[in-house]
Amino acid sequence: MTDQVVWLNAPGDVTQFHVEQHHQCEPPCHGEIKIRHEAIGTNFLDVYHRKGIYPMPSYPSVIGAEAAGIVEDVGPGVSIFEKGDRVAYGGPPVGAYRSTRNIAAERAIKLPDAVSAKTAASSLLKGMTAYMLLKKTYDVHAGTQVLIHAAAGGLGSILVRWARSLDATVIGTVGSSEKAALAASYGADHLIVGRDADIVADVKRLTNGLGVDVAYDGIGGDTLLKSIRSVRPFGMAVTIGQAAGAIPPVPVEELRPGKALCHPSIMAWCADIGQYREAALAAVGAMEAGIVSQIGAEYRLADVAKAHEEMESGRSAGSILLIP
Repeated sequence: MTDQVVWLNAPGDVTQFHVEQHHQCEPPCHGEIKIRHEAIGTNFLDVYHRKGIYPMPSYPSVIGAEAAGIVEDVGPGVSIFEKGDRVAYGGPPVGAYRSTRNIAAERAIKLPDAVSAKTAASSLLKGMTAYMLLKKTYDVHAGTQVLIHAAAGGLGSILVRWARSLDATVIGTVGSSEKAALAASYGADHLIVGRDADIVADVKRLTNGLGVDVAYDGIGGDTLLKSIRSVRPFGMAVTIGQAAGAIPPVPVEELRPGKALCHPSIMAWCADIGQYREAALAAVGAMEAGIVSQIGAEYRLADVAKAHEEMESGRSAGSILLIP
């Protein structure tokens, strides 16, 4: 059989993608399974890999950090899966932009009947990230006041829903009234609307002048400084991306009095198989409870360039899927 594969020829814009229509498949090796993808998730991590912000070890290369599908073949030494099992995976090693993939069996997670392949592909990595952020980076619980940027986005929507399930108070930022309506439907208690909003002043007003306990910032650029200034003394600002551009140097004086700045990585977290499976199982459990990312758009795998352009435009609320 042959396979469709999206190669990234070199770091750069979407013209660096090359779709190979008839790649020769190989059987799974010892300890591996072959998955026939039904849906492939996209993340801003993919954009960072494509641009070379997080460079690949060599080129051409295949990017993509999550997908879901059906076990098509089982390699020697694998007893926990059978052909036909429904599975998903996320995290390292990247390489999901293809119609089938051989992957270590220990990195695959069986899907319950209640979770579709599209839901898993749109929500697994983001769900694992949310678990890491809400329970490991900072212990969010009842009464915690949380600031979540891009609250209508793929990760933002899961963070809002999960934080609210923990009885936290959620302040979200969004770019438009349409996205505000979505974030409100996910459970956000307060919303700051518009790219020119005075985030710090609004957060202080909503928290009686104190600031939030923790701020999750995937925007980057100048927004991180606003996030730090929105955090209460001895609270934490968490930087998890740079969708709006590189983060400028942050003067250490901005952390007075006693604020913490954290820069966690879900890929580093998932490099440890025990931590990976803990987060993945928590994410699947959250999906069963309805803590999922809305699917904002779907593209054929061959139209990967269009998917990346939409992801970078910020037009789509929710996750963008690739369908082989």
